[in-house]
Amino acid sequence: MGHPPNAKRLLVVRNDKLGDFMLAWPALATLKKASDALHVTVLVPRYTETVARACPWVDEVIVDPGSSADAQAQKALLTRVKAARFDALLTLFSTPRIGWLGWRAGIILRAAPATKWAQVFYNLRVRQRRSRSEKPEYRYNVELAEALLVRLGIALPATPAAPPFWPLDDTTRHASRTRLAAALEAPTDANADTMRLVVVHPGSGGSAVNLDLDQYAALIAQISQQQAPSSAPLGWLVSAGPGETENATALLAQLHERGIQAALFPPSASVVEFATLLAGADLMIAGSTGPLHVAGCLNIATAGFYPARRSATPLRWQTCNAASRRLAFSPPTTADERDMRAIDLDAAAQAISALLGR
Repeated sequence: MGHPPNAKRLLVVRNDKLGDFMLAWPALATLKKASDALHVTVLVPRYTETVARACPWVDEVIVDPGSSADAQAQKALLTRVKAARFDALLTLFSTPRIGWLGWRAGIILRAAPATKWAQVFYNLRVRQRRSRSEKPEYRYNVELAEALLVRLGIALPATPAAPPFWPLDDTTRHASRTRLAAALEAPTDANADTMRLVVVHPGSGGSAVNLDLDQYAALIAQISQQQAPSSAPLGWLVSAGPGETENATALLAQLHERGIQAALFPPSASVVEFATLLAGADLMIAGSTGPLHVAGCLNIATAGFYPARRSATPLRWQTCNAASRRLAFSPPTTADERDMRAIDLDAAAQAISALLGR
């Protein structure tokens, strides 16, 4: 991506999980929307490299070898960052290693949340108190980007960046929709256009709690039963992350036993291919995982299941799609914060069914 020779060079860091990185896209969009004279490089782990390269708000990608990499790899990273001569560093999630990296690389302006002792490496510290979970994570990220823009003397965008933060053209979405419908043995364009395609991701990615398979099967059955006979037919696709195929297959078997039309989500060689296919769906149902937040960036409808833990509330980890396109469910305050069986599935099914009806 081209940029003016006098562009301000920014290094933005969000080097953890996929979902966390997707919630950085509104901040990246804010930076690029503010000025064409900003050259944005992101530092990400190998796992999210392909997604970062697909991000329309990113000019360049540097792969972080991670904290467990050997001294040679860390030195190579420092050399790369120093050679880029960045004007500013924006760390969306602060760690001592990255703060030390920015300081040693000689980046003059270094911005991060004013939390943890790692803030000593930064000279623009934004107090946010994220542990209180009073705002969505993506909003905290946008506030950091806005603080950096103010310090750089760049006016904030006249209109805020808005979803979709991963815009794909109608031709791409329609091709993906046709392929998803084909997985359900509904191959014609007419069927692809009239069906409502719902993707369910029962996995957890090893981090987020989620409904169990019996709950997902019961939820899907209830939603299917609540659709009026005149409604467009529902097509259910079950997706799986690495190592989660067995669970997806088990859920599929339960659905088939209930007479529900369902299929496995088509295999994807990368997260970018998965996202491109997902763009053809009408709704994603999942726990607070990477796939749910990919769906949010695509601005397709989402129904997320969250624990009631203060650091993982539906508000804190809200998807960044339009408010009218998202639902969130969690255990009541009277239940254990991780007791996903305490979630009222009847109420969830009614809300999701109503969203599909819209």
